[in-house]
Amino acid sequence: MIPWISDGGDFPPLESALVEPSGLLCGGGDLAPETLLKAYSRGIFPWFNDDQPVLWWSPDPRMVLFPDEFRVSRSLAKIVKSATFEIHFDRAFRDVIRQCAAPREPGGGTWIVSDMQEAYTRLHELGHAHSVESWRNGELQGGLYGVALGKVFYGESMFTRVSDASKVALVALVEKLRGDGFAMIDCQQQTRHLASFGARPIPRREFAERLSELIHLNDHTSCWKPVCPS
Repeated sequence: MIPWISDGGDFPPLESALVEPSGLLCGGGDLAPETLLKAYSRGIFPWFNDDQPVLWWSPDPRMVLFPDEFRVSRSLAKIVKSATFEIHFDRAFRDVIRQCAAPREPGGGTWIVSDMQEAYTRLHELGHAHSVESWRNGELQGGLYGVALGKVFYGESMFTRVSDASKVALVALVEKLRGDGFAMIDCQQQTRHLASFGARPIPRREFAERLSELIHLNDHTSCWKPVCPS
């Protein structure tokens, strides 16, 4: 059994999360901006299907990518250098999250349900959620979105219409985060794809300790536009 929280309620301690399914912490609550920001600041994120209530997670271990450990293959580096794609930030956030929500296979489902799309779009409007987009010939070909708080970026999802479009967007994201002094990218779940870029699992306790130091540092919400004020 897991505890249930009310709208705007507080979250239980991370160490109370279930071992199986890994990291399931609690259910209930809402997706209001204040709730989401409180959750992320404590290392918690929502993840649920359309036929489920809101479920909150904090897995152990936690997959993270440290910008200084980012790896780019030679073939991808050539594609980035060729400028095949034009990179933009926050030009089409709603389109990016909608594409990320599309089923990966015919008849498949998605965890980025309509309520999640609206909740993160609201975070975007408030300056906390951002998209990185790969464009070619005036068309959106791939990208990703996530949440930036303090010196941490929480990656949520990515999509691609053509080969390497989302990978190029990831390279652009890491370059930007390095320049802005971000120290950690939360990847949430372990995947071979993310591991190929240098992401690795760390214990939840270590993640929480790093987060507690980084979350209170100045963020860069004003510098995600194409031209930052001087």
